[in-house]
Amino acid sequence: MANNNPSIVATKYWRQLDDGLVECTVCPRFCHLREGKRGVCFIRQALDGEIVLTSYGRSSGFCIDPIEKKPLNHFLPGTPVLSFGTAGCNLTCKFCQNWDISKSRQLDTLAGHATPEQLAIMAETYGCRSVAFTYNDPVIFMEYAIDVAAACHARDIRSVAVSAGYINPKPRVEFFNAMDAANIDLKGFTQKFYHQICGGSLAPVLDTLLYLKHETSVWFEITTLLIPGQNDSSKELEQMARWIRDNLGPEIPLHFTAFHPDYKMRDIPATSIQILTRAREIALGQGLHYVYTGNVHDPKGDSTWCPQCGSLVIERDWYTLGQWALNQGNCQHCGHPIAGVFEDQPGQWGARRLPVLIE
Repeated sequence: MANNNPSIVATKYWRQLDDGLVECTVCPRFCHLREGKRGVCFIRQALDGEIVLTSYGRSSGFCIDPIEKKPLNHFLPGTPVLSFGTAGCNLTCKFCQNWDISKSRQLDTLAGHATPEQLAIMAETYGCRSVAFTYNDPVIFMEYAIDVAAACHARDIRSVAVSAGYINPKPRVEFFNAMDAANIDLKGFTQKFYHQICGGSLAPVLDTLLYLKHETSVWFEITTLLIPGQNDSSKELEQMARWIRDNLGPEIPLHFTAFHPDYKMRDIPATSIQILTRAREIALGQGLHYVYTGNVHDPKGDSTWCPQCGSLVIERDWYTLGQWALNQGNCQHCGHPIAGVFEDQPGQWGARRLPVLIE
């Protein structure tokens, strides 16, 4: 492949088929593409008999957020993270909360340009402890994300993937080998929900979670957006919590976040705090140690509590930290270890959201 466009780069997860099509093997969709056609994700395209990434170095925007917004509550709490994404997505969720980015079919969405080194320098300049690939799923722009992670690691800046985990085994190894932390979006816990609402399958996501737990050192947390009447039944939540406990362990943090009407599901009401609180109680009742509520004002559900003695160890009000009762990662009250990646003192970034530009 020869081109003069720096946004178009060669990839390696594809194979040629006998009928002249090219099959993309990054994710379980296995898109079959004719010359010039794009996959469901939009940013991977068949060109000159191979699959290329068309969005390398381009972004829908850059912003410095609190790490808790990803959400990650047990990874460097209180620190700032440089966040960015591209365009497109390999799932087709009808409830997408970032649909203007993830469902974009226009490269004009990608207004920002940045090399991996420029992003690492920006993160360092603003005191960010990590860079997050978010807003849309980084598995579809994995070549760019991996290069950015490498540039950041050279400056002692961590890398964070906010992903639905919808990726095949071979690229999964390379992708997560570049990541220090991840939040995996577990959309629901039935194949019916994944098929009808997300245009995907549940099994590959569970495989990714098992891989992260048992074959990597990546710190990860799980998020489920609860949609009233769709994926919030007590039975489904009990099954999900039990599966996490039995297969990943009770110390994996689980975030239940509130849905608001958007994209193709505007006729469903927003998730109430009562639904989120019930879900949290169910998951705690199934033996999970760290269960959180999100997208609502709920200081109790935001905060971290010691699973041994029940004491408050990290107080949160939205994205602002309060009381800090950790001593070298252990509960200050009883000495029980709190799972996660912690420093001696919390960060002081607070709830600020700071859009930034690459000069």
